[in-house]
Formats: sequence, structure tokens, C-alpha cells
Amino acid sequence: MCFMSKPDELLVAVAALVESGQSNQMSLTVVTGGTVITGRLAPEAVWRQRVSEVLTDSVSLGEFSAIFDTPAKKDGPPTHLHFHVARILQGTVGIPETGGMYRVAIEDINAWTMGDFSYSDH
Repeated sequence: MCFMSKPDELLVAVAALVESGQSNQMSLTVVTGGTVITGRLAPEAVWRQRVSEVLTDSVSLGEFSAIFDTPAKKDGPPTHLHFHVARILQGTVGIPETGGMYRVAIEDINAWTMGDFSYSDH
């Protein structure tokens, strides 16, 4: 599998802008390891908080929520994209239907484009 040897500077700049603005409105679609993920980016702190909330509400996974309560390390440029309301595109279907929470290493992204792709359940 061929991955970027050096993270894409433009993608790092997009991630840094999302991190600095505390915005969750930037839509992005990426290809990583042959998988297409589409959705909105969130700042890591917001993403961690949301994952923690979901885990806290789970009877069987609640003990893991504390891991996501720890603050994100802020040294250097962003190394990961944090998607929320995201879907893995499989043919004409987006999985999961309700959108998921994904963390993707920027260095593992093969291709990307601004915006999210719609999908059809028909």
C-alpha cells in the first residue's frame, strides 16, 4: 500500500484551521487505505468530548470515557483529522446511516477533496 511519505501541507493547513477555529462545519472527503470517508471535521477537543459522551452513556463501555477526557497534545501541527457525522462510502451506501466518529492519520491519506459526498440508499 502506498501512503504519503510526508503529510500534505494543504491538508495539514486545513486541519490547523479547524483546530484554531473550534469549528465543526468543514466538510471533507478522504481516501485512506482504499476506503473513502466523508463527513465534517471537528477540532480534536470537540471530537474527544463527543466520543467521551457517547462512551459515558454506554453501559458496557463507560469505563473508556475517561481516556477521551484527557486534553489533546498541542505540540506541533495536527497529525490527525477528526471526523464527526462521517460515513464510510461503500458503493452507493454510507455506513453508518447516522454518521460516525473517525480519527484518521493525515500521513495515511492518499487523496482528499473539499466537501462531502452524498450517497443514496436506493
